[in-house]
This record gives sequence, C-alpha cells and structure tokens, in this order.
Amino acid sequence: MAQAEAQGGRARAGARNGRLAVAAGSVTALVLAGLAGSSLGFLNKAACRAGAWNIGVEQYQAHCYTDIYPLYFGEKLWQGQVPYLDHPVEYPVLIGAAMQAAAWAVRPITSPTLRGREFFDVTVAGLVLCAIIGVLATAYLAGRSRRWTALLVALSPALILASFINWDMIAMALTALAMAAWASRRGVLAGVLFGLAIATKFYPIVLLAGLFPLCLRAGRLRAFWVTAASAAVAWLIVNVPVALASFSGWSRFYQLNSTRGADWGSIWYFFEVRRWPVLGTMGLGALNLISLLLFVVAFALIAALVLAAPRRPRVAQVFFLVLGSFLLVNKVWSPQYVIWLLPLVVLARPRLWSYLVWQVAEVGYFFAIWAYLITQADPSAPGGIGGGLYFAAVLARFGTVALLCGLVVKDILRPDTDMVRRDGEDDPAGGVLAGTPDAVTFRRRARQPWEYPAPAQS
Repeated sequence: MAQAEAQGGRARAGARNGRLAVAAGSVTALVLAGLAGSSLGFLNKAACRAGAWNIGVEQYQAHCYTDIYPLYFGEKLWQGQVPYLDHPVEYPVLIGAAMQAAAWAVRPITSPTLRGREFFDVTVAGLVLCAIIGVLATAYLAGRSRRWTALLVALSPALILASFINWDMIAMALTALAMAAWASRRGVLAGVLFGLAIATKFYPIVLLAGLFPLCLRAGRLRAFWVTAASAAVAWLIVNVPVALASFSGWSRFYQLNSTRGADWGSIWYFFEVRRWPVLGTMGLGALNLISLLLFVVAFALIAALVLAAPRRPRVAQVFFLVLGSFLLVNKVWSPQYVIWLLPLVVLARPRLWSYLVWQVAEVGYFFAIWAYLITQADPSAPGGIGGGLYFAAVLARFGTVALLCGLVVKDILRPDTDMVRRDGEDDPAGGVLAGTPDAVTFRRRARQPWEYPAPAQS
C-alpha cells in the first residue's frame, strides 16, 4: 500500500514537472523571457545613453560600453556616407547593411548627438528581434521535451550584459535558424541561412565545416554538399555586388583580421603582455600561422572523435567543440563572443552546474575588461584594476570554456552520461543524421539502424 502511494506520488510529481516544462518552453514564455532579458540589457546601457559614452572613462566605469554608438560617427554614417561605397567598414556586409538601415531611419533628426543615440536605439530594436528569434530557434533545436532550456539563453546573465555591445546577435539568430532548418531537413534553406550568417560574422563557417565529419560518418555527404553549396551561393550573392562596387571598402574586414595583433581577451594577449618566451614574443605573421595551425589540429582531433566515438556525436556537441576550440586559440576574444557560444552550450550540455560555472566566468570577464580599460585610459581614475586581476579573469574564462569542451568530449565518449540521449532521443538537431546508421567509422563494428532511436518529432 505504502509502495503504491509512493509510486503514485512520484507519478503526480512527474506529471506536474512535465506540465511546468511545457509551460516554460511555450512560445509565450520564451518570447516574454527574451523581452525581459533584452530589457535588462538595454537598462545596462542607461548611463551611456545619458551621455557617458561621450566622456572618456565613464562608459567603462558604468560598464555600459558599446561599439554601436561610436561607430555611427567612426564609420561616417552621421555624415550620410554609405558603408563600403563611401567609407571602408571593418565588418562583413550584412552588418554594414544593418548600419545603413538604422542610419536611414534616424536621418530626419537634426542633432548629430541625438541622432547617434537614436541610431543606437533603432539598432537595439533589431537586435532584440534577433535575440527572440535565437531563443525560439534554440528551443526548437532542443527537442519538444527540452524546449524550456532555451530560457538559459533568454535569461543568461552574460547575454544580458553583452547583448548590445556589437551586432553579434544578428549572426547568432541566423546561425540558430540555419541549425533549425538543418534539423527540419531543409538543407538548401540551412545553407542559405549559414551563408547569410557568415556574411554577418565569419565564425559560422567553422560550424558548417563541423557538419562534414558528421555527414561522413552517417553516409550523408550529399546533404552536406547541398548545404555547403547553398551557403556559398548565398554568401556570394550578398558579397559580390559590394566587392565589385568598392573592393577596397569591402575588403577592409579581411585586411583588418590579417593585420590585427593579439587583442584583449585572448590567451595570446596574456602571453604577449606577460612576455612569455616564444609564445609572447612572436611576430604577427607567426601568430597568424600558429593560431591557424592550432585550430586545424583541434579540428582534426574533433573530426577523429566524431568517427571514433561509440555513437555518432550530436550536431550541437560537435558545433560547440569546433567553436570553443576556435575561440581558445583565436587571437581576438571580445566580451560579446559569449553570444556565439551560448545557444551551443545550452544544446550541447544542458546541465545547470557547468552552465553556471561558465556564466560566472563570463560575467567576471565582462566587468574585468572595463575595469582594466579604465586603468589603461587613466591610471588615476577610480574603478580600475591592474593586469593581475584582469588576467585572472581572462584565464578563468579560458579555463571554463576548456572545461566545457572536456565535459562534452566525455559525454561523447560515454553517451550514457549525455542527458539528451539518456532520455531516449538520438539528436533533436540532427536532421537527416538522426537515427542514421554508421557508414564510415574508425570503430570495428558500425552501429546498426536498430541501435539508433527513431528521430523524435519536434
């Protein structure tokens, strides 16, 4: 009798938790959460909107720095110049298009300072829409039973703080939509969206490359090539006209990336400032080469893991490992790059403790970089920190991303520890890969169709 009552109590609790998960993962809840997170991010910029971004270190002391406002003036938008055609722009073409659209919207305002503030506000409105799209796409990719995990994107403390530093939210939304299209087996649409994402920020190209070993193992290379070709065509369609109209303006982004040295946030900047032997004293050419070679080695190891794992890894797991490795060895790691990683962390390893450890490190770095820049700009100004505390934050962020990579590798090598697969699903984001038997593998015996759960409907 007591045992039956206990079982009944557990069943009722499970039903309540299930209803709560469904409610938390509803479109209404996710949209409201996205709006709430974006509102907090906008409030974080209040001091700058009140004028701090015009007064030296105050924007750092108020932790409200954004690239959007100063670039309205720096890219000559305030004078009516068109990105790329009239003035070189340091970003890919879709960000230039977003800049131009916002500049057109605020053109009737006569005061340049007020126009700059409204340029920021109009841009934020577009980024809020992108944030909501990214949250909803993440929920779709998580699968029906785990859609609530997208709340970890919408209400991420690090996302709230970094939302409106730059235009990265556009790339995040396009990348999440590309993954959702792949998950729904729309390869051409996925490729088009990947191409547009790459035309916004270049990082999605490494994610697209990460599909190759997955499709190789599953014998689905045709699906990969269709998606990759569609991405190339989409990228060319939006880039070629601009490049033909003004090659020097269009190529500024690529020139800047090749000539940029070790920058704030990267492990290479730590080595350089601390003057580590060899690692901290190499020239720009050597840094570019070593950073690239390390990523190539990391990608090769990830590809080998995909082919050697007991079970084909999930798409989100591989995407996270590829992007995490890219950031770990990259010569630039800006605070807003957390936006790139966030949906992939939530999808690759939906465990709260590791997510929170990483979020603490990202939030810590957010505050540390502004405090460090106070010291760099004016050592006598209050609120600054020295290199010791700043580099502790750099290493903490580096270490937590490396830790997440290690935990995801563990989940791949031991699929029984993967919370998504433990619930009986193969890969909610897998698309044509979900439930597919192995075709190419380093293992002696390929997994057969009946050993993969049927793909769940999402």
